[in-house]
Amino acid sequence: MSELQIGPHTVSPPVVLAPMAGITNAPFRTLCREFSGGRGLFVSEMITTRALVERDAKTMRLVHFDGTERPRSIQLYGVDPVYTGRAARMIADEDLADHIDLNFGCPVPKVTRKGGGSALPYKRNLLRAILREAVAGAGDLPVTMKMRKGIDDDHLTYLDAGRIAVEEGVTAIALHGRTAAQHYGGTADWDAIARLKEHVPEIPVLGNGDIWSADDALRMVRETGCDGVVVGRGCLGRPWLFGDLVAAFDGSSEPDARPALKEVAGVMLRHAELLGQWLGDERRGVIDFRKHVPWYTKGFSVGKELRHRMAMAGTLAELDDLLGTLDLDQPWPEGAEGPRGRTAGRNKVVLPEGWLADPYDCTQVDAAAELDTSGG
Repeated sequence: MSELQIGPHTVSPPVVLAPMAGITNAPFRTLCREFSGGRGLFVSEMITTRALVERDAKTMRLVHFDGTERPRSIQLYGVDPVYTGRAARMIADEDLADHIDLNFGCPVPKVTRKGGGSALPYKRNLLRAILREAVAGAGDLPVTMKMRKGIDDDHLTYLDAGRIAVEEGVTAIALHGRTAAQHYGGTADWDAIARLKEHVPEIPVLGNGDIWSADDALRMVRETGCDGVVVGRGCLGRPWLFGDLVAAFDGSSEPDARPALKEVAGVMLRHAELLGQWLGDERRGVIDFRKHVPWYTKGFSVGKELRHRMAMAGTLAELDDLLGTLDLDQPWPEGAEGPRGRTAGRNKVVLPEGWLADPYDCTQVDAAAELDTSGG
């Protein structure tokens, strides 16, 4: 059985749920933890530092954990060293979490054009300042970071960023084996994960990218020597993947879970119900669940019209009725565990004017880069 040490926290198996905005809220984390038996590390949605410090109401709900979540893990996204330090100190002082992760992987244009997300590590001194303030503010809480290889193949940053992270006291690093230019297209570069592991042997390195099954996770560890894996898009509509991962890392030879549509439908209804309880409104919960319908039903014979009707449901009863019209005896479809979610590349990264001129310039990033968006 493999273990991952994040400061004082032992994560076994060494599996982490990647933060995804609008996805990895408390209800989805609950489902994933139920399937894993509570094992692994399940990170919150991305939290912007300024919104946390200013106690934005929505943000304060997002950082709420129930009593069963241990360790409690928050991912912070910030572009200002001062605000990042204040946010980390607030988390530590008010006991909001047990672990802080920092996001430097977001590739979306509205973030990179302001110098945030995966664009930020190019500015080495700014990255160092943010990490230093975060570690100082966190006190005894471990601080980790998630990043990409770089802006594009001509502007790789991950090895420099990894060394800076070690020097500033970061506890572990997760690397998504793509550049910002790749976005979510192409194939993740697992060789880069291996190179980073060799470059920073002092701390754990986690690999991220193209983990669609438990076998993929084991293969990544075997081929790269990484200390653990971070799972993002692979669990969309498949929270039971974490049960597969636990079994695989425990050495089980049992095949991955392949639930029939009847079982999938039960998980869908529970997911929508949990969202309604969390939001305090059944209708809002069902509406929030709509985006999950294509992921859960991928590969099954559902029909375009019925899938659309489920994506327009407004109550649990309506969703339940629609699920009941399906051929629930359908077995798990071949290939349904493959790529899901965003798969497009962008090729060109939108950056602030002159951003690439000096990699050591510590120019302050535009605060507008702190937007609620998925990262990594």
